Amino acid sequence: MSDNKDLSSVRRDYETTSIGKVDLDADPVVEFGKWLQQAVDLQLIDSTAMTLATATSDGLPSARIVLLKGYDADGFCWYTDSRSQKGQELKANPQAALLFHWRDLSRQIRVQGSVERLPAEQTDSYFNSRPEGSRFSAASSWQTSPVGNRAALEGEVQRLREQYPGGNVPRPEAWIGYRLKPDYFEFWQGLVNRLHDRIVYRPDADGWIKSRISP
Repeated sequence: MSDNKDLSSVRRDYETTSIGKVDLDADPVVEFGKWLQQAVDLQLIDSTAMTLATATSDGLPSARIVLLKGYDADGFCWYTDSRSQKGQELKANPQAALLFHWRDLSRQIRVQGSVERLPAEQTDSYFNSRPEGSRFSAASSWQTSPVGNRAALEGEVQRLREQYPGGNVPRPEAWIGYRLKPDYFEFWQGLVNRLHDRIVYRPDADGWIKSRISP
């Protein structure tokens, strides 16, 4: 017999303020910055975390959490091993979606668009700014590939530390940066009775057009 767990009664009420099109900046990147800054100011845990959704060339999706490491009018940036599942999917199908979720604010932002690689010098600059331990971890790992046990991972880190006792381990060639160039934004505000606000931005010849969609 199936041991089905009924979760239909698990819910919470939203008690926040409604948003309208006139309340949001004409530029979605500017509005994104306002929402992100509020999350940062409130010291929400992992306020820069985002779900990155990718898909294979034949449409099989996958998703995982990564950290936003920069954004501007050109797009949203992160770094990872290009040999990983997400890296291979982006190589075959350079389209992706991002989802930012700030539970304590009852807010989400969805961003969709095409993905490109960042210049090597930009990736080098970020890699070299990371804590030493993070650099050695990145250099010792072929992300997503099978590994016998944790001791093997730690052994490779130790080997690299002995090879680079000064701590200046070089960036692996496969460890790169990505930029998502947005062509769609959705700002979601949770509201009472599930009558949520959803404001979307789509590009046009003069910039962006805002519209409201049903919750």
